[in-house]
Amino acid sequence: MANFKLMKGDITTMKVDAIVNAANTALSGGGGVDGAIHRAAGPELDAACRKLNGCPTGEAKVTPGFKLPAKYVIHTPGPIWHGGSRNEPQLLRNSYVNSLKRAVENDCQTVAFPSISTGVYDYPLDQAAKIAIDAIKEFDAPLDVTMVCFDSGTYEAFERVLMTDHQ
Repeated sequence: MANFKLMKGDITTMKVDAIVNAANTALSGGGGVDGAIHRAAGPELDAACRKLNGCPTGEAKVTPGFKLPAKYVIHTPGPIWHGGSRNEPQLLRNSYVNSLKRAVENDCQTVAFPSISTGVYDYPLDQAAKIAIDAIKEFDAPLDVTMVCFDSGTYEAFERVLMTDHQ
């Protein structure tokens, strides 16, 4: 079972084996956490991502961390919210699970996640937090996983799910 921690902060400053990037399917760098990770890692990350030829929603691919304090960046495109009718919950869970699988394959012990799909992809925060926490806690590997929430609203949504799960 993976160990789960919650914190508020900037994922680009995390000194962990791998950070997860809430990427787009082109792996081209975009807004939000994706853009922040690309800026912090430097132009080498863009070049490495171009060689990967994109990534389907729910899958995950790995690059070096370049100028980031993390050794690796695990890129996973989460689903765009369309009301839940297009398999969004399973695709979101797949993003977390496949990212954790890539971490294990690359001998990572520590992984930091952002809240995937809850920014411009509009996934409802409370639903996304429950999926994320369940996927991480149920993953069968001795990983230390930190959910890094950029803002108070995201942190509070994850905290609510954690408190509800432990009653």
